[in-house]
Formats: sequence, C-alpha cells, structure tokens
Amino acid sequence: MKLKKGDQVKIIAGKDRGKIATVTRAFPKENKIAAEGVNLYKKRVKPRKAGQKGEIVIVARPLPSSNAMIICPNCKIPSRVGYRFESALKIRFCKKCKARIT
Repeated sequence: MKLKKGDQVKIIAGKDRGKIATVTRAFPKENKIAAEGVNLYKKRVKPRKAGQKGEIVIVARPLPSSNAMIICPNCKIPSRVGYRFESALKIRFCKKCKARIT
C-alpha cells in the first residue's frame, strides 16, 4: 500500500468523490485508509447507565485505498506513487513530476 498517515489524498470513487482529505490511519493488511471528513456514517449508541439517553454519533469508516489518490506536495495534483532507491533508502516519488514525496 502506497498511502501513509499524514498524506493529502483526493477521493476518486465513492460517495465522497472529489473531496480532499488527510489520511488519519492506514490499515495495510486490509488495504484501507481512514481519512478525516470522508466516508462518515451515523452510529446509534445505546445508553450505558440508568437515566442516560441514547445518542447518534458520527463515525468515519475506513475506505479502500484504491479509492484515493495522493496529492503531490510539489506539483499539487493527484498522481500515482512510485518507489526508487536513493543511497540504499527506499523512497516514494510522484510519477508525474518525479519529485520526492516525504
């Protein structure tokens, strides 16, 4: 998976198509990401104590990482990510402008 926590992404598929968000969590084993402000759902929560009311909480669910495209910090457009080795370090780079993505 080529997306990491803190990356700016543009959602390219799903109900939030076109939105720009920041990755808050990455789930590499499931190939999913959680981004702030996208893929939000309402969850009903039961009251836990006597006299407490139930409530509706808005929760961000993970979405498939294939539905998001990283925004290059250099050229500011959504692009694909590649890998290359520089002095024995594996780094990510933008496929459009060839700039390094930190």
